[in-house]
Amino acid sequence: MSLAERSINVILAGQSPSGGYVACPTFEPYRYSWFRDGAFIADAMREAGHYDSADRFFDWCAHVVLSRPTGPWDARYRLDGEPDPSDWPKLQIDGLGLFLGALRRRGHATRWEDAATLVTGWLERHWNEPCVDWWEEREGIHAATLWCVGNGLGSDEIKREALARAGDRVDGSLLFIGTPEIVERVEASLLVDGGVHRHLDDDYYGGGQWLLLTAKLGLAYVDQDRLEDARNCLAWIDAHAAPNGELPEQSQDHLLRPESYEPWVEKWGPPPSPLLWSHAMYLRLHHALRDRR
Repeated sequence: MSLAERSINVILAGQSPSGGYVACPTFEPYRYSWFRDGAFIADAMREAGHYDSADRFFDWCAHVVLSRPTGPWDARYRLDGEPDPSDWPKLQIDGLGLFLGALRRRGHATRWEDAATLVTGWLERHWNEPCVDWWEEREGIHAATLWCVGNGLGSDEIKREALARAGDRVDGSLLFIGTPEIVERVEASLLVDGGVHRHLDDDYYGGGQWLLLTAKLGLAYVDQDRLEDARNCLAWIDAHAAPNGELPEQSQDHLLRPESYEPWVEKWGPPPSPLLWSHAMYLRLHHALRDRR
């Protein structure tokens, strides 16, 4: 079985009856469904021809939104769509923009129109307010978050604001914007021996290289017609799959802060694996290269 086929199976196995995708089924803090992760996963499954899986996730999102029609909506919910009672950071609006973008790419989205209208209206009113970043570490107004929202709303104004803030900090999440200038900055600061770090301050499980960010870099390379570099990214991810074909969140090849690895293991156990977002981004890069042959 190819890693692409294995990735589809991992994602299908990690989708709950309600439609939500579990971030990681074996890692207690990640046994929830995120708008952000799920939007990327749904895009990957649509590209793989599994429209039913993507549509079930959109059904889950619509249930969450319509159950709380005035907003705001949290970054993640339990798999049954009920709120997460923990103190995990809640306000993270990138996922809402990604949900709208994934719906647009899906097409024929009238089934989720009521939920999309509510999310659109809320984002139009609150897009320039502080929230936590992709990594749920820092509160503020973040370039990647703005790009997610601007892309979801189809707003050039918000995208311009995102680009204006993109120079604030080198962060792997900026690869979602993926301009040549951003790619160069990520290559210079965060790319090490084929894999991409989140940011230079990272100490989460020692600050390893994230598979999903390496896939994002590969997708940026495809957009730049750097296909050999993109294939190298795909091969790097493939080389970091477990023997059973599961993809972890990150590798431990080049930890930025190796002294912080064991404290995280003591706190939460081994790093997350399989991470459905890693599998989704591998699939998306696989599909992009397939379509360029």
